[in-house]
Amino acid sequence: MLQQTRVQTVLPYYERFLEKFPTVEALAAAPESELLATWSGLGYYSRVRNMQKAARQMNGSFPATHAGIAELAGVGGYTAAAVASIAFGLPHAVVDGNVLRVVSRLRNDGADIAVAATRNRFRAFADELLDRGKPGEFNQALMELGATVCLPRAPQCLLCPLAEECEGRRAGRQEVLPVKGRRNETVFQDRAVLLMRRRDCVLLRQRGASERLMAGFWELPERGEVPGAVEHQVLGSFRHTITHHRYAYAVVLATVRTKPKGYRWANAKDLEQLPLTTITRKALDVLRRGQEQQ
Repeated sequence: MLQQTRVQTVLPYYERFLEKFPTVEALAAAPESELLATWSGLGYYSRVRNMQKAARQMNGSFPATHAGIAELAGVGGYTAAAVASIAFGLPHAVVDGNVLRVVSRLRNDGADIAVAATRNRFRAFADELLDRGKPGEFNQALMELGATVCLPRAPQCLLCPLAEECEGRRAGRQEVLPVKGRRNETVFQDRAVLLMRRRDCVLLRQRGASERLMAGFWELPERGEVPGAVEHQVLGSFRHTITHHRYAYAVVLATVRTKPKGYRWANAKDLEQLPLTTITRKALDVLRRGQEQQ
C-alpha cells in the first residue's frame, strides 16, 4: 500500500483491509470485485491484484527464503530484499531511492540512477557495505539515513555518521547528486464526465477486461461515450493527476432516453459496494457537496 502512496493516506485503508481480509486464506478466496472495492481510492490496482495472486501462491505458508519471496506475484528486488533481511535476517541489501542517493554521494558517482546498469552497480556496492550479522537493522538504518539526513535538498552533512567516508562531500558535489534522467513534460488536459440520474440511481459503465487500466472497475461515462446524451448544466469541477498528466474535469448533469448496452443504474448501496474509479468518486463528491449546499 505504501508504494507511491503517503502513510497518512494508507493508514485507514490498511486498517479496513485487515479487518476485511484478516488472513492469507481470506485474501486468496476474496471475490475480485470485493477486493477492488476495498482498495478503491488507493490507485495502482495491479498492486492488490498481485497481492491476491501472491496469497494464492503461498498456499497458507509464507516463503522463508529470498528466492521464494522473489517468486511471489508483484514482488521485485526491493521488496524481496527488504522482507528477507528484516523478517528473516537474510543478507540481502535493500536499494530504494534513499539508498541510491546515499550510495551516489558516498562514491561521488554521477551516473544516471534511472539507468538499470547504474542501479545494479549501486546495489552491488550496497551489498559490500551490508552488515551480514544484522542485515535487517543495517538496511533500515541506511534507508533512514537517506530519508532523514542525506536529504535530496540541503543534506545534513554535519550530522551524518558517514561524512568522513563521503567522496561526494569531499568533492563538494553532494547537492548535485544523484543524477536522474529527464522527467516527462507535464501534459494538461480538460475533460468532462456525464452524471446521468434516474430517481436515486446514477448511470455507470464497467471497464472491460481489454482496457489497459482499471479493468473491472465501474465509472461515470466521459463526454462523447453515450450516444444521444443531452447535457444540461455543469455541477462543478475537480482536478486529477496521473504521473505527468494533469486533468481538469467538469462534472456535467446530463440525460439519456435509454440505457446503453454495458451500462447499469447504480443506487447508493451499489455505490458503496462496487469498485469505482477515483475519477468517479471525485465526481460523486462534487454532486454530494452541491446537494449539501442546497
